[in-house]
Amino acid sequence: MSEIRIAAETRTEFGKGAARRARRAGFVPGVVYGHGHAPVHLNLPGHDLMMALKTPNALLVVPIEGKDEYVLPKAVQREAIKRTIEHVDLLLVKRGEKVNVEVPVHTEGELAPGGNLLEHVLQALPIEAEATHLPEAVTVSVEGLEAGASIHAKDIVLPAGVALAVDADAVVLQVIAAQAAPAEEETEEVEGAEA
Repeated sequence: MSEIRIAAETRTEFGKGAARRARRAGFVPGVVYGHGHAPVHLNLPGHDLMMALKTPNALLVVPIEGKDEYVLPKAVQREAIKRTIEHVDLLLVKRGEKVNVEVPVHTEGELAPGGNLLEHVLQALPIEAEATHLPEAVTVSVEGLEAGASIHAKDIVLPAGVALAVDADAVVLQVIAAQAAPAEEETEEVEGAEA
């Protein structure tokens, strides 16, 4: 995963009024914490941050006290209706450090014929990987799977240097049989034939 550089300014004003002023100016208030450092409060450019967060587990590079630091989004608060970013918590990480994150599970291929349905038991797979080498997603083939089949976490091929952070026997995907037609339709057809 490539790193995304974002210009950020140290925030000196705090409270709701200061946060509203920052948002009106196109910034998103945020805080960086981790590695025993005191929290650092930042204003980040709203549009750049929104674009960066479209990538799951985006590795951001932000200037903190004159030095570029790696951070991962830990919590993103959004406005309820417009879904704009209101605040972001960022976790300070170092090159080579292992972190636990969740990556989306993508599927490829077609299920066996018969109208079966694919259920995502886990929408995202918890993994442990180096902070600077996080995969954007994991892809699983469901080609030809029939009803009753399931894919466990241990069945998913992970990139080198990535380990599961969930029980290996946890079900990630399962195929369920299509429901039979309701019995009411059959009785209506029989009654119509008698009349």
